[in-house]
Amino acid sequence: MEFKDKVCVVTGAGSGIGREIAWAFATAGAQVVAVDRDLATLDRLTQDAARAERPLHVRGAVCDVADAQQITCTCDEVVAHFGRCDVLVNNAGILRRGALQDLPDAQWDQVLDINLSGGFRFARHLARNMIANGRGAIVHIASIAATQTHGGCGAYSASKAATLALSAQMAVEWGPHGVRSNCISPGLIETALSAPFYAIPGVREQRERLVPLRQIGTPRQVADAALFLASDAAAYINGHNLVIDGGLSHALIAQVPRPETA
Repeated sequence: MEFKDKVCVVTGAGSGIGREIAWAFATAGAQVVAVDRDLATLDRLTQDAARAERPLHVRGAVCDVADAQQITCTCDEVVAHFGRCDVLVNNAGILRRGALQDLPDAQWDQVLDINLSGGFRFARHLARNMIANGRGAIVHIASIAATQTHGGCGAYSASKAATLALSAQMAVEWGPHGVRSNCISPGLIETALSAPFYAIPGVREQRERLVPLRQIGTPRQVADAALFLASDAAAYINGHNLVIDGGLSHALIAQVPRPETA
């Protein structure tokens, strides 16, 4: 998929899935604005891009997606520098574990500010430019937790479920202006952050047995889905939620104990 000279903004791009998405778009020829609040991770990404066999165009932008003013400044800088934004990938997100009855208001607000409101604000600002240009693609990284809830994940599932609804709203309102909005819902994905967890004996094998494809996903597989949804190959896909989980979300009933049949 070709993104030569397209301007792509990726939030939460300093590490994990976000870094892989930023790298994939840059490799496909895009001018990438990698957004993250961690300057050190952005520096590593931009330096790696500059040292690639074919130098990649990655520009770092330090921004806390929980801060509305910083988002406004970042979006204004993108449009001022490049003149437009063609693709936005809302990837930035956090998970704060805890039982709902013990969840502090501050933690609830933090998760929603980053996972939901931050994505809305980035999309709102950059969609104005996309609407003016008559085209654009927005991809939100949600989660199977939006529909497959589990205990102890605090506000995370609620924030991702709201992301699905928000993306559909954008698809309906902005579709007539040539702007598409879609979601990706990853399942079990191994990143550098989760690698120590998978290194615990037995964890990988137990989880793989739950997935019909019998494997844990990779950030690159999520990045490939983002490339597709943002590309012209997906020109008639709008308001969709693409689940990337190896079939896990369809396999719940298979885990229910039942008497053996003769």
